[in-house]
Amino acid sequence: MNNQELLTNVEAKAQIWLDGNYDEETKKAIKNLMAKDDKADLIDAFYTDLEFGTGGLRGIMGVGTNRMNKYTVGAATQGLANYLKKNFTNCAEIKVVIGHDCRNNSRFFTETVANIFSANGIKAYVFDDLRPTPEISFAIRELNCQSGVIITASHNPKEYNGYKAYWDDGGQIIAPHDTNIIDEVNKIKSVDEIKFDGNPALIEVLGEDMDNLFINKVKSISLAPEIIKKHKDLKIIYTPIHGTGVRIVPMALRKLGFENIINIPEQDVVSGDFPTVVSPNPEEPAAMEMATKKAVEVDADIVIASDPDADRLGVAVKNDKGKFILLNGNQTAVLLTWYLIKKWKETGKITGNEFIVKTIVTSEILKEIAIKNGVKSYDVYTGFKWIAGIIRELEGKQKYICGGEESYGFLPGDYVRDKDAVGSIAMFAEIAAWAKDNNMTLFELMQDIYLEYGFSKEKMKYIVRKGQQGQQEIKAIMEKLRHDPPAIIGGSKLVLVKDYVSLKATDKTNNKTTDLIMPVTSDALQFFTEDGSKISVRPSGTEPKIKFYFEVKEPFKNKADWDATNEKADSKIDQMLTDLGA
Repeated sequence: MNNQELLTNVEAKAQIWLDGNYDEETKKAIKNLMAKDDKADLIDAFYTDLEFGTGGLRGIMGVGTNRMNKYTVGAATQGLANYLKKNFTNCAEIKVVIGHDCRNNSRFFTETVANIFSANGIKAYVFDDLRPTPEISFAIRELNCQSGVIITASHNPKEYNGYKAYWDDGGQIIAPHDTNIIDEVNKIKSVDEIKFDGNPALIEVLGEDMDNLFINKVKSISLAPEIIKKHKDLKIIYTPIHGTGVRIVPMALRKLGFENIINIPEQDVVSGDFPTVVSPNPEEPAAMEMATKKAVEVDADIVIASDPDADRLGVAVKNDKGKFILLNGNQTAVLLTWYLIKKWKETGKITGNEFIVKTIVTSEILKEIAIKNGVKSYDVYTGFKWIAGIIRELEGKQKYICGGEESYGFLPGDYVRDKDAVGSIAMFAEIAAWAKDNNMTLFELMQDIYLEYGFSKEKMKYIVRKGQQGQQEIKAIMEKLRHDPPAIIGGSKLVLVKDYVSLKATDKTNNKTTDLIMPVTSDALQFFTEDGSKISVRPSGTEPKIKFYFEVKEPFKNKADWDATNEKADSKIDQMLTDLGA
C-alpha cells in the first residue's frame, strides 16, 4: 500500500467516526487532525485498530481506532460483557470488580467500563479512588466475582493507558478465555452496539473496608513478627513514584509493625504526568534517584519503590562500600524466595508438597533454592498470568509458596493472583529486619546466598529493528539461532537447546530430544552451556525488538572476589552477544 492509498483508507475510517454516533468533542478533535497539512497524526490515529490482545489493551490516549479512548475501551468492555453472559449462563448474578491507577483519564475509563457492564445487567464493583492492581485481583476473589478490569498502563510513559482483564480466580485471562474474548471484541463492528448508558442500581462503590481486608491478608503472610517488633524502627525509604501505592503500602508496613517509614513528598503527589521522573519505572536508576539520595541523607536501611499500579517493586540496598545500589528483578526474587523457603522450613511447613513458580527467563537460582530444600519448582512463560495459571491448576493439590519473574514482579502468597508489590514490599522489609537481627546487611545476605547456591549475573539486552524490513531481520535472526546455533557461547560448550515453537528440548551432547510440557507454543529459544549459563531469546510481542536474556555463571568462593566476578560476568555477556551474532 502506497502513502496515498494509506491516507485514503485512514480518511475513510475517520469519516465513519465523523458520521457515526460519537460525541462532539471526539468529532472536533478528528476534524482538527484532518485539517492539518501534516497528516502524520491522523494516520497514526486511524491506520490500524488498537487490538484487544491476550493482555487486554494498551496504547497512547487520544481519538481514533488506534488510541485508548472511550470507544476503544467501550468495544473491549462490550465484548467482555457479551462473553461473560455466554460463559456464566448458570450464574444467578454476574459480578465484576473495576479499578484504576493514577494515569490521566483512568477514572473516566473506569466509570465508562462500569456503566457498560451495568447496562448489560452485570453487577459492577468500583473502587472509590485509585487502588493497586493486586488489590483488584484480591477483591475479585473476595467478592466471588466472575471477572475484573484494571485501567492501567503499568510503567509505560505518561501518554499511555491500558486495560487488563481478569477471570474469576483473580488472575489475568489465559486460554481458552483469552482468544474467546478477543473473538467477541472483534465482533463489535459499530459504536451503536456498545451500551454506554449505565444502570446505577448495579454499580456499588468499594472503599476502606476492602482495603482493610486486603491489608490484613498481607499481614497474615508475615513469618517473623517478633523480629519486626524488635526492629520496628528500621529506616525504610518508600516511594510510590506518583502511583497507587502511596497510601496502601505505608498502611501495610505499619500494619506489620514498622514505624519508621520515610517518604519522598514530591513523589507522593498522585499524578498521571509523573512530574519528577521521565519514566515511572523502578527498574531505572533515574526513577529511584530521589529515594536513594534521601536514603544517603538519613542513613536508611533500605529503599523500596513501587511502579504506578503497585504490582512491581524496585529495591536499593547498601553494598560493601556503603553505596546504595539497585537490585535487579532476579536478585530481588532470589532474596524473597530464599527467605520464604527458609522460614517455611524452620516452622515445619515444608512437607514435600510445596512449590514455587518462575518464568523461563528468570534466574535458575530460584529453582536451585527450591529443590535443595525439598520444594518443587515450575517454569512458565514470561508474564504473571502464567504463574497464576499454575497456582489455579495446582490449587488443592500442592501448596504455593511464592512466584517471581525477572521483570520485578513477585507474589509471596496466593491471596492474590497477580504480581503484588504491596505484599512483596512488606516481606522485603521483614527480610531487612531479619538480616539486621542477624548482624548482616541485605547485600551480605545476597552474597551468602550466592556462595551457597552459585553466583549468577543477569542482564537483558535488546536489538531494535523497525518497520517491515526490521520484522524480517528479527525473523531471520530467530531462524538462524533455531537451526544453526553456535557450538560455543561465551567460551562454554552448548549442551542444551529448548525451542518453544516445537516444544522440544535437544541435548547437544547426544542429539536426543525430549518434550517440553507447556500450555501453548511460543517463539522463544533457550541455550544452556556447560558452565551453567543460560541465554533466552525472543522477539518482543509489543515492540520492534528482539530480546536476549542472559544468566551467566561464574565461580564465586569469596566475598572479596565480588567485583572481579561481576566484571568477568560482564565480559562473558559481551562475548555471548558476539557469538550469537547480535
